[in-house]
Amino acid sequence: MRAGAFSPNHIGNDAAIFNAAAEQLRKRGCEVNIYSEESFRQGPVDEPIILNMCREQASIALLQQMEESGRLCINSGFGIENCTRERMTRILLGNGVPYPESLIVNTNENVISDLEKAGFTSCWIKRGDFHAMHKEDVSYCRHPEEAQEVLHEYFYRGIKRAVINRHLVGDLVKFYGVAGQPFFYWFYPYDEGHSKYGHEAVNGKSQGIPFDEAHLRSICADAARILGVSVYGGDCIVDLDGSIRIIDFNDWPSFAPCRAAAAPYIAKCVLQSVKLWKKGELQ
Repeated sequence: MRAGAFSPNHIGNDAAIFNAAAEQLRKRGCEVNIYSEESFRQGPVDEPIILNMCREQASIALLQQMEESGRLCINSGFGIENCTRERMTRILLGNGVPYPESLIVNTNENVISDLEKAGFTSCWIKRGDFHAMHKEDVSYCRHPEEAQEVLHEYFYRGIKRAVINRHLVGDLVKFYGVAGQPFFYWFYPYDEGHSKYGHEAVNGKSQGIPFDEAHLRSICADAARILGVSVYGGDCIVDLDGSIRIIDFNDWPSFAPCRAAAAPYIAKCVLQSVKLWKKGELQ
């Protein structure tokens, strides 16, 4: 299970989708043992197949060691690491996935001139080294001077690297998906009152801008494949012209609005991965 520190305002929801997926696997004849993330790190966990929502750095390193020794981990420890902000930004931009124009900086840098040169006015500063754990790990800034102040606050908090994304105007859309399965769900989080930190209020109420849902699904599936995660979700912005850009991508989010529908497909994804793993065909 995921350590509580990495389920800010969603401890119950994260536990609920994890338990629902485990129950779906049991219904399909699997023996499932559940461990806390702390007990997983302390070991020993001997099962050959590890279904996990881990986020602690030590847990991710342990998952990677298990994978290298031949065990199957879903999500992959390497995929989870790829969803940390700086790595995610480099990977998505490097592979042509629609994503905001971004700067990757040290938090002790002076960035006002760089932001002005890049044409950034309002922007988002996000800790680059890891997943967000606190509201202050993702900050909306109205102008370069404010961004500079926030960046220095990150430095004093001990965060050495940050990603600065250009703010995108448009409808905020949240999505959930499962690799290799027909399940995909999207909605407008602000309109539904769904929030972790309240940042949804920046873009505000959706305008219902028309967009190609199949294209959204394709972009998200491509991002999941490139990052190496099977159970995923995130956020995107739909521009006035209907174009779509991912602004956040998460390894195994809460699936809170669609938990009952998602859990069977997570189980099917696991069983399909097990079949390929046993055949030695899983990449």
